Formats: sequence, C-alpha cells, structure tokens
Amino acid sequence: MNWILLTIAGLFEVAFAFCLGKAKETTGHEMYAWYAGFLVTLCLSMALLIKATQTLPIGTAYAVWTGIGAVGTVLVGILVFKEPTTFLRLFFLTTLIASIVGLKVVSH
Repeated sequence: MNWILLTIAGLFEVAFAFCLGKAKETTGHEMYAWYAGFLVTLCLSMALLIKATQTLPIGTAYAVWTGIGAVGTVLVGILVFKEPTTFLRLFFLTTLIASIVGLKVVSH
C-alpha cells in the first residue's frame, strides 16, 4: 500500500512542477491560481511521502519519489512545454527509470 502512496506522491511532485511551468507562462490572477495549485500539490506530495516513509526505508522512498518526479517532469516538459527531445535525453531518462525500478526490486 505504501508503494502506491509513494507513487501518487511522485505524481503530485510532477503536478507541482507543472504548476510552476504554467505560472511562469501566465500573469495576473491566472498566475496566482497556478501558484495556489503548486502549494496544494506540494502539500499533498509531502504528506503522502511522509506517510510512505513510515514503513519504507527513507533512502529508497526519497530516491523513488524524486525519480518519479524527475521522469514525469521531463515527460511533461517534452509533451506540454515543447522542450527538446534528443537521443541523450531519452537515454538518460531510460536509465533513470531503470534505476527507480531497480530500487523497488531490491528494497525490502
């Protein structure tokens, strides 16, 4: 169950990075709405991370959480914010995913 919570926490990390990107592109009230979304998703992500670390090793949980956030944020950057897609970028993204899976496999 805590692996599911950790995965959801990582997805909320992607959401707060997305909100930061959208806030950067907007002005006025819309910008403040994106910053509010950032704060809400940040709090949810942290709360779920805290809950997950009650039973999972902190080193593994934190690494997986940041890895999910990093992979998701890169994918959002490519798909939503039209960031460049290069071979090396995709190669290192793949190695990051393999590392996250590896940490899950070897954790107890």
